[in-house]
Amino acid sequence: MQQLTLQQLASVIDADIVGDEQQLITGVATLASAQSGQIAFLANEKYRSQLDTTKASAIIVAPGIALPEGLSALVTKNPYAGFAKIAQQLDTTPRSAEGIDPSAQIASSATLGKNVSVGPLTIISEHAVIGDNVQIGASCFIGPGVHIQAETKLWQQVVIYHNCEIGKNCLIHSGAVIGADGFGWANEAGKWIKIPQLGRVIIHDRVDIGASTTIDRGALDDTIISSGCIIDNQCQIAHNVFIDEDTAIAGCTVLAGSCRIGKRCLIGGATAINGHIEVCDDVQISGFSMVIKGITEPGVYASGIPAAPHREWRRNGARYRQLDDLFKRVKKIETKLSD
Repeated sequence: MQQLTLQQLASVIDADIVGDEQQLITGVATLASAQSGQIAFLANEKYRSQLDTTKASAIIVAPGIALPEGLSALVTKNPYAGFAKIAQQLDTTPRSAEGIDPSAQIASSATLGKNVSVGPLTIISEHAVIGDNVQIGASCFIGPGVHIQAETKLWQQVVIYHNCEIGKNCLIHSGAVIGADGFGWANEAGKWIKIPQLGRVIIHDRVDIGASTTIDRGALDDTIISSGCIIDNQCQIAHNVFIDEDTAIAGCTVLAGSCRIGKRCLIGGATAINGHIEVCDDVQISGFSMVIKGITEPGVYASGIPAAPHREWRRNGARYRQLDDLFKRVKKIETKLSD
C-alpha cells in the first residue's frame, strides 16, 4: 500500500498544511465515504456540511474555509486540481502488462525500448518501434511501421493500424481502434468505388483515448490529435480531422471528416460536428448539439430539443411541421402592413 505524509503531498500541489505534517495518507475518497487514513476534498459549496461528519484524516480545501477542530487539511487555490494530482500519487491502478509474455508475437524487425511490457497474445508487427517503458496489454495488435513513444500505456484489445504514430505518456483504453479506413467512396452510376485511405493517424503527447473510440486514418493527409487532448468512450473521429491542444470531447460524440477543432474546446456528449467546418479556440458545446456550420467566436453553444412529456412533444412536433407555412403567412401580413 502506498503511504505518503501530508508534507509530501503538500509539496506535490504547493499547498499550505493545517494540522499534523506527518499524518500518513493511504488513499483518496469523497467526504461522505472517506475513512481514517484517506484524504478527501471540498470543491463544491453544497458539500460543505459534510466537513463536520467526514471520517477522512485530511481534506483538500480552498483558502478561507472554516475547518472542524482537529481535522488536518491541505489548503490550495484549486482543490479539485489538487485532488487530481494527489490521486495520481496514490493511484493503485495495475499495469496493463508485466514483462513480455511468452505468447506475444513480436516481429524480428520490430524495435523495443527499455522496460517494455507486452501482454499475452499481443502482436507487434514488422518495423514497429516501441519506446521505453511502454505497456501494451493483452490481445493488442500493433500494425507494421507503428511508432509508440515512451511511457504510453495501452489496455487490452487495442488495435493500431499500419504507420500510425502515438506520442509520449498517452493512455489508450480497451477496444480503441486507431487508423482504420476513413469513410471514403466515390459513386459511379450508382455503384460505390472505394478510395484508398493513404494517410495516417498522428497522436501527439499526453492524449487520453476512451474505450471503443475509433479514430480513422486520413485519406491523403493525416488525422491529427494534438497534445493534451482527452477523448471519452465510444467517440468517432473521422478521416482528416484536426483537433488542437487540450480539447476535451465527451462520450458518443461524432466528428465528421476534415473538420478542425481549436484549442481548449469542451464538447459535450453525443454531439455531432459536420465535416469540412472549423471550430475556433475556447468553444464550449453543450451535449446533444448538432454543429452544421463553423464557429468563429469563443463562447458557449447549444442545440437539440430537451425531453418533454410525450403528449407535449407530439404537439410541438406537429407545430414544427407547420413552421414553413406559418412563416409564409407572417411574411404576407408584413408585406400588407408595409404597403
